[in-house]
Amino acid sequence: MTVNAHPTAIIEEGARLGAGCVVHAYAIVTRHAVLGDGVVVHPFAVVGGDPQDLRFDPATTSGARVGARTVLREHVTISRATRPDGWTEVGADCFLMAGSHVGHDCRLADRVIMANSVLLAGHVHVGEGVFIGGGAGIHQFTRIGEGAIVGGAARVSLDVPPFTMVTERDEIVGLNVVGLRRRGLPRATVEELKKAFRAVNVPVGNMREIAAAALASGAYASPEARSYLEFFGAGKRSIARARRGGAVAASGD
Repeated sequence: MTVNAHPTAIIEEGARLGAGCVVHAYAIVTRHAVLGDGVVVHPFAVVGGDPQDLRFDPATTSGARVGARTVLREHVTISRATRPDGWTEVGADCFLMAGSHVGHDCRLADRVIMANSVLLAGHVHVGEGVFIGGGAGIHQFTRIGEGAIVGGAARVSLDVPPFTMVTERDEIVGLNVVGLRRRGLPRATVEELKKAFRAVNVPVGNMREIAAAALASGAYASPEARSYLEFFGAGKRSIARARRGGAVAASGD
């Protein structure tokens, strides 16, 4: 299969495009970009542009990688990394809707969906299967765990644990139970995740220490529950907490 590029598309010398890529009119794929097989770039998107960092040296050798079958809709921008030999990475089978932005040094896992006008600042890490609602803004160096949902127009400046729902300003409103069921997880696994969620969010105290104690207890066997608890032991930013009362109760529905 060959690359299908519109005559007005700009693909700079040095760009690497996999088989079956489609680059629509007026899209720009810079020489710093690597696209996997079957990537679709819609009009006016820019892949691999210079980062929005006043200290960046354009002579830096860095790039942006986009995984196979990912779709970049109109006006999507993906900045290349700031660090020498570094990469901004978007995984496979992602869908970035119109006007969304992936800042420098971000890392998106597979099957991430970003709705219109989502803004990721630099160094954000987004886990597999995350959905980010339209107009949400994510602070630099923030982590969003696997399977989480970020509500539309949310402002996220704290780490978001896996399989949770966050809205407004860093408000965890419960587990993403519907998403868990759609993944086909056994009921026992979902119940164990609810138990882990309560174990961390009901007590008052240091969430990292509480999660570490729960993990060390040996009471959690499923990979998903252990992944949820392990999330609290990594990262440097503070972690979003469930709002008192409603969120903990809602997670048990």
